Amino acid sequence: QVQLVESGGGLVQAGGSLRLSCAASGRTFNNYKMGWFRQGPGNEREFVALIRWSSGSTYYADSLKGRFTISRDNARNTVYLQMNSLKSEDTAVYYCAADRSLVPSTQARGYEYWGRGTLVTVSS
Repeated sequence: QVQLVESGGGLVQAGGSLRLSCAASGRTFNNYKMGWFRQGPGNEREFVALIRWSSGSTYYADSLKGRFTISRDNARNTVYLQMNSLKSEDTAVYYCAADRSLVPSTQARGYEYWGRGTLVTVSS
């Protein structure tokens, strides 16, 4: 059974940085894509970034390019989201997601497995 557990959220001042982690277990994820999504107060869940586990190829939401970086550690079966120059509008619950299809998807319905999320609060 696939399990995704996010960690690393917290309270940070605007301009600061955080690194989120997603520990994945229950499968060999070589043929999976892994994604990060977020959902702010009153907002729909939105795409942040994805990475194909085997190749390491990445894709980002246009609005977040240059500030956020997704990566993975094969040995630890962990996906990371490095977030820099954080803004108050980045405040959200951040979710890790996984799917067996390698076709890139920016839609939540394109992912089969989800973690419970980790809260990021950016104070201005």
